[in-house]
Amino acid sequence: MNTDKIVGKRIKALRESKSIDVAEMAERTGLDAEQIIRIEEDKDLPSLAPLIKIARVLGVRLGTFLDDQDALGPVISRKKNYKESVSFSTNQTASHTHMDYYSLASDKSGRHIEPFIIQVAPRQDNSDFLLSSHEGEEFIFCLEGILEVTYGNDTFLMEEGDSIYYDSIIAHHVHAADSQGARILAVVYTPI
Repeated sequence: MNTDKIVGKRIKALRESKSIDVAEMAERTGLDAEQIIRIEEDKDLPSLAPLIKIARVLGVRLGTFLDDQDALGPVISRKKNYKESVSFSTNQTASHTHMDYYSLASDKSGRHIEPFIIQVAPRQDNSDFLLSSHEGEEFIFCLEGILEVTYGNDTFLMEEGDSIYYDSIIAHHVHAADSQGARILAVVYTPI
């Protein structure tokens, strides 16, 4: 699955099927019209917060943009298949973020949560983090390395085996705490 080349096409098709023009989508999501066009043309894959806003306006699950197949039964993800990743941009025009997302349920139709294995790039000394907020909840389990999670005015260091569960509406950011990087299991829930 080449997710970074299908998300925009799916968003555009859904938007057009609901007779919503780009200007209305921009107004209802609070995103710039230029950003929506870049997303639809698969030039940018936005972070989760803008994707959730788009999904809400279109009345679909976040997973609708990432679905690869329509399996109704259980879905098994094999470690050997983690090579297919999705990278989300960090702002309106940036290319890609500091994380590679490996979807664990892209074949599961009708899902309400998004589970990912995420490879977090090593921290750069000059990192300036943009906090994100969106509806829903997130659960993160640190598999390897050390994470720094900024949540509102608090910052938490998380080591291998630690987990955090939080409301995503509070501004937050997850990044490696050092130059070693990290690997996490993340589960994102967003209400429709």
